[in-house]
Amino acid sequence: MLLRLDPLITFLVCLEKQIKSLSAEVESLKNPQNLGATTRLDELRDENTKLKYRLNILKRSLQEDLPVQDSKAMLNINQRLQQVFGGAITASYPELEDPPLAVTPSQQAKFADYQCNSAMSMAQMLKAKGTKVSPREIAEKIIKNLPENELIEKTEIAGPGFINVHLKRPFVSQLLSNLLVNGVQPPPLAKKKKVVVDFSSPNIAKEMHVGHLRSTIIGDSMCRLFEFLGYDVLRLNHVGDWGTQFGMLIAHLQDKFPNYLAVSPPISDLQAFYKESKKRFDNEEDFKKRAYQCVVRLQSKEPDFIKAWNMICDVSRKEFQRVYDCLDIKLIERGESYYQDMMTKVVKEFEERGFVELDEGRKIVFAQGQSLPLTVVKSDGGYTYDTSDLAALRNRLFDEKADIIIYVTDSGQGSHFQVVFAAAQMIGWYDPKVTRVEHAGFGVVLGEDKKKFKTRSGDTVRLMDLLDEGLKRSMDKLKDKERDKVLTPEELVKAQRSVAFGCIKYADLSHNRINDYVFSFDKMLDDRGNTAAYLLYAFTRIRSIARLANIDEAALRQAAESTEVRLDHEKEWKLGKCILRFPEILTKITDDLLLHTLCDFLYELATTFTEFYDCCYCVEKDRQTGEVVKVNMWRMLLCEATAAVMAKGFDILGLNPVSRM
Repeated sequence: MLLRLDPLITFLVCLEKQIKSLSAEVESLKNPQNLGATTRLDELRDENTKLKYRLNILKRSLQEDLPVQDSKAMLNINQRLQQVFGGAITASYPELEDPPLAVTPSQQAKFADYQCNSAMSMAQMLKAKGTKVSPREIAEKIIKNLPENELIEKTEIAGPGFINVHLKRPFVSQLLSNLLVNGVQPPPLAKKKKVVVDFSSPNIAKEMHVGHLRSTIIGDSMCRLFEFLGYDVLRLNHVGDWGTQFGMLIAHLQDKFPNYLAVSPPISDLQAFYKESKKRFDNEEDFKKRAYQCVVRLQSKEPDFIKAWNMICDVSRKEFQRVYDCLDIKLIERGESYYQDMMTKVVKEFEERGFVELDEGRKIVFAQGQSLPLTVVKSDGGYTYDTSDLAALRNRLFDEKADIIIYVTDSGQGSHFQVVFAAAQMIGWYDPKVTRVEHAGFGVVLGEDKKKFKTRSGDTVRLMDLLDEGLKRSMDKLKDKERDKVLTPEELVKAQRSVAFGCIKYADLSHNRINDYVFSFDKMLDDRGNTAAYLLYAFTRIRSIARLANIDEAALRQAAESTEVRLDHEKEWKLGKCILRFPEILTKITDDLLLHTLCDFLYELATTFTEFYDCCYCVEKDRQTGEVVKVNMWRMLLCEATAAVMAKGFDILGLNPVSRM
């Protein structure tokens, strides 16, 4: 992703080129042969002086807007190359407005490290302007205009106009040394933005089921990513804790436990309690009427009804927390009830702006460009999900002052959020060019029969049952590998939890969230292929190399500061470049919120490390005694850098590796 400051950088390049051109003309006019040019010479000098003054002003402005460069931060090599090539492209063809800038890692490592593939698209743009020039000519001109830089060793033109880029090995080696000395640090931020992520969002009085699994796991990982990058993140759990169902539950509570105000009722099995009340609501007319009366009294905030509501909510919260504790999820609960008092103001604001229409007793809002309306007030005077979602969005924009708001729910709610966002823009709450408000939708979880994931009896799978099954299966797997014979009981339990919950999370995150995915314990616990089991075992093996070589952390730290990370062998070079792509991967995910990209990268890193380790001896031992006779410390440092990046990647995904497995 190119920095938003790049248009300004591009303009500066054009300005500098213009100044050079004017300076050349000034020098030409100084020639005694150019008689009578005095007036023109004075004009040019005056114009050049003004341009130089403007250039200095812009440079100062740019310097103020650029993120503070932190020598400890990991450099995004792709982004740096885009800046270099962006300047060269603008200098080569200043007449092109917003020219394409395509810089990617090379798919063929033997030919190059990166590629600039802009020339072909630029040829089409120039042709449309009436200028016919071949992509190879364009590529040659771009290369001639490349500014002095710290990272490019050489460039070559391949095929119709691809520019192959070779990085300087000492430059890559130095970046690896910085990583080892300073740890895995995020790239610098131009501005510390406020991010609100709305995820998980179960309904009170209903158990969390597999349908909540994806929202919880994906939303938590997004929060971890933004937190690592230095954003101010607010994790919100928009639980369903208001509405008609609570009148139904309170009426049933009054009947079943008349003394509930004095003695806490035994309603730990809320699912059964909910089903009982729902059955009565559907079949008993008197009960249904009383349930509606209870809703009115709850909304009027009568103390006894608020107490009953709190009791029901507290039972649910305890059940939710069991799941969150297993998955290491942290959330701030702000349910629908939190926004109740804000809804009246929202409806009034839309009415005052003339956006509200009456439709058979309902109050509806048609957003520009949307065919379906929002119902902000029902015919009975009550509010809806539309009203609470508008109130929540307004609160996040104006009270929380969020720069980025992300809703993590299933893709089926995409059209609903599209209308909510359109209404908010229509009334002027935010400008999408300034504030990012986005629905990160996801597909459904399927069983191995490719149908919606359910129990054999056809019920929705309880999330706690799923997690318990994961624990059982991971312990079986560890015992099959005879880990119970080498690990202490405490280590075995840690490994069990790490594998079970890590595999469940990774199986979800490693699939493109937009698509449905098949849930299979057998596949996710397989220690071959792109699975958490494989990566966790690989990470444990990498961490064990230094221990087996009797090298402690202090020795590694000292080596990081004094030993050059040599990259002479092709596998060393390949691994070093792979490690340093980490910031590029994170930047891409902040743009598209597709976390499977990080999973793919970690798998690539693990397999690239295996290639390196198979070809390059880190520790050499005596074949007879098994004693260590030589340690290639620069290779040990490559092991350490790999492990450090993997550990940070695991942290963003919410995986918890253990030292022994």
